[in-house]
Amino acid sequence: MQETSTITGAPLAADAEQFLTFRLDGLDYGIPITQVQEIRGWTRVTPLPNSPRYIKGVLNLRGTIVPIIDLRLRFNLNESTYDACTVIVVVNVGRRLAGIVVDAVSDVISLAPGQKRNAPEFEGHANRQFIQGLAQVDEKLLVLVDVDKLVNHETLAQATDAAA
Repeated sequence: MQETSTITGAPLAADAEQFLTFRLDGLDYGIPITQVQEIRGWTRVTPLPNSPRYIKGVLNLRGTIVPIIDLRLRFNLNESTYDACTVIVVVNVGRRLAGIVVDAVSDVISLAPGQKRNAPEFEGHANRQFIQGLAQVDEKLLVLVDVDKLVNHETLAQATDAAA
C-alpha cells in the first residue's frame, strides 16, 4: 500500500521526506517529522540558573525532564513575547527529548530529494551550522534545520543534569 501525504492526500514518492514547517521571526523553517515527538502550546517552564540564554528552562513531560530551547535566541534573533500561537515542538535527539519554542506551527509537507538544495556558503553566517539545506515550496523558501546540530547532546545533558 502506497503512503499518502497527510496534507494533500496525494501519493508520496518512495524517497520523499516529510517535514514539520513552522514560522520564526517571519520566516519559514522545517524539521524532519520523524524527529517530532509532539507539539504543545506554550507552557510556563522552570528556569535553570547559569544556563545559556537560549535555554528557557525545563518542563516535566510525563515524568521526563525536557530542556526547552527558544529558537529565536538560539538563532540570535530578536526575543519575542510568547502568545497563544507560540508552541513548543518536542523533538527526539538521540535518546533524549528537547523542546524548541517557535512562533507558530504551519503544516507537514513532503519534499522529494530534488526539491532540497544546499545552503549557500558565505563568510560570517553564525547559524550556518544549524542549516541542513533549503527547499522551494510554492512561492516560499523553506530553511531546513538540522535538529541534531541545533540541540547538541552537551546542552541537553547540562540542562537535564541541572534539573535533577
